Amino acid sequence: MTQLGSVPGVHEKTPRRRHGILLVSMSCLPVLGAVLLAPIQPQMLDAFADTPGVDALVPLTITAPALMIGLLALGAGRVIDAVGRIRLLTIALVVYSLFGVAPFFLDSLPLIVASRLGVGIAEAAIMTSCTTLIADYYSGRQRAQYFGLQVVFTSVSAVVFIGLGGALAQDNWRTPFWLYTVGIVFAVIAPIMLWQPHSVAKIKDRVESISWRPLLLPLAVTSFGGAVFYAPIVQIPIKLDAAGVDNPGAIGAVSAIVAIATAIAALMFGRVSESGPKRLLPISFGVAGLGLAFIGLASSPLTVAVGGVIASAGCGLLLPTLLLWVVSDLEFAQRARGTGAWTAATFSGQFLSPLLVLALGGLPGALVAIGAASVVLAIALPRLGDFAAQPASG
Repeated sequence: MTQLGSVPGVHEKTPRRRHGILLVSMSCLPVLGAVLLAPIQPQMLDAFADTPGVDALVPLTITAPALMIGLLALGAGRVIDAVGRIRLLTIALVVYSLFGVAPFFLDSLPLIVASRLGVGIAEAAIMTSCTTLIADYYSGRQRAQYFGLQVVFTSVSAVVFIGLGGALAQDNWRTPFWLYTVGIVFAVIAPIMLWQPHSVAKIKDRVESISWRPLLLPLAVTSFGGAVFYAPIVQIPIKLDAAGVDNPGAIGAVSAIVAIATAIAALMFGRVSESGPKRLLPISFGVAGLGLAFIGLASSPLTVAVGGVIASAGCGLLLPTLLLWVVSDLEFAQRARGTGAWTAATFSGQFLSPLLVLALGGLPGALVAIGAASVVLAIALPRLGDFAAQPASG
């Protein structure tokens, strides 16, 4: 492993497993923001039935944070490169908790939506800071392993958070918002356990321009990859309902199996990462695309589940490969901006994924179309000059 101490100007500290686990754990906070409210939407619709536009505003409470991450992660990267990782991370964790808990006390649905925008602003800084610190602390196979673990943790935590949200909302739909206080816990732990790889003064001296041209293709592909990744998460419950499954427990069980498939594939990323994006991206896009097309054509709950497992296995390999492709060649003083751009592209794709399905005519044709496009991209990528020029591994 390349030690941080071997780089001039870096503190003589060695990152351990506990530091990586803390960083990937904090990376789950945007997932909490995305899925916690899913089980309580019906209750919120009832609670604010007299509010004009309630049918649009309640779903917006779920999508608003992802939208803000997509819009602001690049800006967060610029701030991180200028002022340092730990400072912004700590502030963002506190802000995350404050805005996250706010809906417990708010009686106005528009104000709740506004608070969700605040959560998204904090999440943009948290996700970018954590991913950048993983790239700072680790290199080679270890870096790849923690990129994979990010997807593992986020996939499994999505299932856990949905269950928690539903359980806590049994008596009062506002109760789940107290889970956002975990941000305060992390805000206390993070500055104690983590360290700034360079002093802030040294960062300011070394902030340099970043060449965006080589990143245009990786970021464009990442945006589509975000849409592909999010498609099975959102559309499988809808497809199961269309196939005659209306039992929430059965839908939850299939969703859990799909999340496990994503986690297993992501967990394997550290072992295969040396093959590099040039080999792994065609495989991951191809597998994900075939799985999505399978879901679209499926007519029974079993075939929907099989397609979901295939698609999610490809997606579990997809995200960490895209991240490795973007950050592998970035210098320390440019890394947060590159990571922020990747985060913005990923979450923009996720936000646009349901809209893309609607634009393509809805299920099942849209899933077949997205799957086919993913397979075409898998075939085309190795033939693109800029892609072929990318290094084999990070």
